[in-house]
Amino acid sequence: MPQIHFIAIGGNVMHQLAITLAQKGYEISGSDDEIFEPARTNLLVAGLLPKEIGWFPSKISPSLSAVVIGMHARMDNPELMQAKALGIPIYSFPEFIFNESRNKKRVVIGGSHGKTTTTAMVMHVLKEQSFQFDYLIGAQLKGFEQSVQLTNASVIVCEGDEYPASVLNKRPKFHFLHPNIAVITGIAWDHINVFPTFEEYQLQFEIFISKIEPNGTLIYNAADDQLAVLVKKNMRTDLQYIPYTLPKHELSNGVTYITMDGITVPLKVFGNHNLYNLQAAFWVCKTLGVDSKAFLQSIQGFTGASKRLEILLQNKNITIFRDFAHAPSKVKATIEAVKQQFPQRHLTAVFELHTYSSLNASFFKEYEGVFNQADSCAIFYAEHALLIKKMPPINEELLQQCIAKKGLVVFHEKPKLLNWIAQQPKTQASLLLMSSGDFDGLDINELIDHFKESSTI
Repeated sequence: MPQIHFIAIGGNVMHQLAITLAQKGYEISGSDDEIFEPARTNLLVAGLLPKEIGWFPSKISPSLSAVVIGMHARMDNPELMQAKALGIPIYSFPEFIFNESRNKKRVVIGGSHGKTTTTAMVMHVLKEQSFQFDYLIGAQLKGFEQSVQLTNASVIVCEGDEYPASVLNKRPKFHFLHPNIAVITGIAWDHINVFPTFEEYQLQFEIFISKIEPNGTLIYNAADDQLAVLVKKNMRTDLQYIPYTLPKHELSNGVTYITMDGITVPLKVFGNHNLYNLQAAFWVCKTLGVDSKAFLQSIQGFTGASKRLEILLQNKNITIFRDFAHAPSKVKATIEAVKQQFPQRHLTAVFELHTYSSLNASFFKEYEGVFNQADSCAIFYAEHALLIKKMPPINEELLQQCIAKKGLVVFHEKPKLLNWIAQQPKTQASLLLMSSGDFDGLDINELIDHFKESSTI
């Protein structure tokens, strides 16, 4: 069996890949200079937790079949340098995933927003239909023990990330996966630290289209004008194109119903962005052989991916949501979804600036208008996040001017943010917490308890 060594084994996806390969029978070793939960416990249970923290070139021997390197590793990593010196094949994790799935039908779901939820929807339906498949996704899903699985299945479903693959190869991850079935959910500029212009960002999706296998399928959101133009510009004669738009639906008594092929079913998710994601998932599943009736039977039970409009508290007076939204288009779509679902409720939106893009003053203007449907709105940032990312202090006045939201408040101290949240309406209310971080270690359970005590259940 192959012997694989992981440099930076503690990564979110890296440790899951290591575990699934061990389950497949591969001999796995790994190193890291820091391993946090839940990776530490997951590796410990799997018998893969390194005995010592740090980098050890002695672990790199000629007997290794390959080395997989995570984004956390640097160019001068001593294990990486040893692997290079010995001529051992070195892969980023998307390169390795492709190498392991060359003979599978590869489904790759890309896009600036919605790719995790769309991937999760496809996985949910396929599992409900007892369809054998492997997968790669960047979130924990109910019903799936891991976020990566590699077996002998003939199909693999992958979330396609446009962020760089590794320090050795800074091309976007989804460029390495060469899909047979590709999805693009939409394009909205993000990751400005990597793609400083929108044109450069768009180019990554043009390249993605060029990487689709001959006679493959591209499923794309035709309601996204920029994406529609990009697809037309890069049209290939050897691909099947499936454009999709918003499916037929209605909202009744707080429940969204969807109709396809004359069949109407209720959903547990809501919002136009989720309906677009659902339509993309429908076409993926149909292309894989799942008919409309089976898809609709299965999708009714889908409750969402972790931190994607995840309900933390719900009673007759208030619903508290947590969402991973950070890019302007996703923040806008998430706010609009909650307001559409609960139009009579006071919507309090709390957003954390956490990514390189959102903390960058030149990107502030991209958030103009996205908070318009919130009744009250706060923006939070942690000063130590700026230090870690080596970014200048936030000009709060400029931030407020760019966003142009009446009544917007900005906080960089957690106690002041919590005090403001505590003063927001607790009856006939929705509270939406949006961040790709954790609001500087905000105790979510304490916040929930406060609202439980302050409202009549």
